[in-house]
Amino acid sequence: MIRNSLIILVLILVSSANYAQQDSQFTQYMYNTININPAYAGSRDMLSIFAMHRTQWVGLDGAPVTNVASISSPVGKNVGLGVSIMNDKIGPSDENNIAVDFSYTISPSDNYKLSFGIKASANLLNIDFTKLNQYNSGDYIFETNIDNKFTPNIGVGIFYYSDKTYFGFSAPNLLETTHFDKYNNIGSNSRIAKEKIHYYMMAGHVFDLSSNIKFKPSVLSKIVTGAPWQLDISGNVLFNEKFSLGLAYRLSAAASAMVGFQVSDSWFIGYAYDMATTDLAEYSYGTHEIFLRFELFNKIGKITSPRFF
Repeated sequence: MIRNSLIILVLILVSSANYAQQDSQFTQYMYNTININPAYAGSRDMLSIFAMHRTQWVGLDGAPVTNVASISSPVGKNVGLGVSIMNDKIGPSDENNIAVDFSYTISPSDNYKLSFGIKASANLLNIDFTKLNQYNSGDYIFETNIDNKFTPNIGVGIFYYSDKTYFGFSAPNLLETTHFDKYNNIGSNSRIAKEKIHYYMMAGHVFDLSSNIKFKPSVLSKIVTGAPWQLDISGNVLFNEKFSLGLAYRLSAAASAMVGFQVSDSWFIGYAYDMATTDLAEYSYGTHEIFLRFELFNKIGKITSPRFF
């Protein structure tokens, strides 16, 4: 257990020092698009309620645990709104984020729509240094916790889509905010954590392999200054518009398997398992991710062909 604690602490420190990927990552991002792209709000043309739980690197003390809940809907002609809440725990840190998404959609052609989105968010950061193994108990850096450090942010996105194809680009947090507490006795910054801008590019297409089988490949690219380029590649097969199976690969990070089931017209449940392709595989039992989506019927009153994204 001590060895595991040391490993995760080193990972946190190294990632912070090198401005690694700081935003929460999801294997089933294709169902949780609103979290990273505000232009997705209302694009499904119905009220959509979504919840996801992700436990990363099971077996490592202090490994990331993320919970997300969101609700989005069209609210008028060409306008969509969404609200999402996320809790992210990593080691001694506990971070809460609430965001409001607004989208406006135009129709450049008969088959495609183009949405523009704005995200406004508020973030609360807590760090409890007593959860760390402290080898120098007299170090003033660990004497004062960070309690509910508030930082606002704003993000933007575009989403171009049809019934079969989509492209998107977004930056959900445009402000490079800095969290810090001042050490009262000496008036200096006791610790600093800077949030860098993350850029996301996504694309996907649905192929009809037969009247009952659809195949959807998709990609998600993540770019942040000072960190390696990250690419997620996935492929999902939908059978009879009820049951889906998929595989995914995160470049130099993990391989994943996904499964989903459309329980009814309104309820959809999905699960993913990630296996690390790095040295982390020696210390963890993989990553589990499960989500539940509930949707109310569109204005026609019936879903005749659920959209596959």
